[in-house]
Amino acid sequence: MKNETKSTVLVKHHLKQLKLPTMHSECEKVAARSAKENLDHLAYLLALCELELVDRERRAAERRLKAARFPSSKTLDEFDFDARPSLNKPLVLELAKGDWIDKRENLLLVGPSGTGKTHLAIALAMAACLSGRKVRCFRVTELITTMLEARDEKSLLRLRSQLAKQDVVVLDELGYVPASKAGAELLFDLIGQAYERQSLVVTTNLPFEHWTEVLGSERLTGAALDRLTHRCHILEFTGQSYRLQDAQRRSRSKKQE
Repeated sequence: MKNETKSTVLVKHHLKQLKLPTMHSECEKVAARSAKENLDHLAYLLALCELELVDRERRAAERRLKAARFPSSKTLDEFDFDARPSLNKPLVLELAKGDWIDKRENLLLVGPSGTGKTHLAIALAMAACLSGRKVRCFRVTELITTMLEARDEKSLLRLRSQLAKQDVVVLDELGYVPASKAGAELLFDLIGQAYERQSLVVTTNLPFEHWTEVLGSERLTGAALDRLTHRCHILEFTGQSYRLQDAQRRSRSKKQE
């Protein structure tokens, strides 16, 4: 019994030194189950390794989700496709597999405010995180402010380098606030840097012909659209705003009370 206790202590010590926390915490329970099921040593080791690998991927996925800085958690299961019949559901489900990221393709989600563009963009980006991709999510106004501040603080190159390491960069709400000339140029630089190197996900309430309202210059707008649309999937959203529908339902409920 003393030898068994000493062996257990030493095994757990070595597993801790090797930084295998799941194997460290589960080795005794798996050993007892293996003995009960009359499994050999390799089967016991295999069971422990599988537990470690599964838990390691879970922790890595949690780190990627945290690093992405999503404003909220959204999934495809929560998306109401019935409310958006014009949306290409088979394409969306295919995009969730992530092949477009390996091909360095972009996603453009276009439609009125409140129709689910951000929800779907986050859901697809979260699916990318869970499948091992590195993602960073921004509202466009937030990103432009961050880049302008980095430029003023002489840290823009570091920021660009950090963004270039991502597999996917989400640019949410393009078109809600016009960018300054300097901001538009920095945004274009990001789009140019990402071209055929990484994937961008852009949500916008503006038809393409009105993008000059945000980027200012027709030349800059044309060049940005040329790069974004060269290798991309476009998802078009139509219909009434979810938020407006909720407000109308609440108003009707109050009147009925």
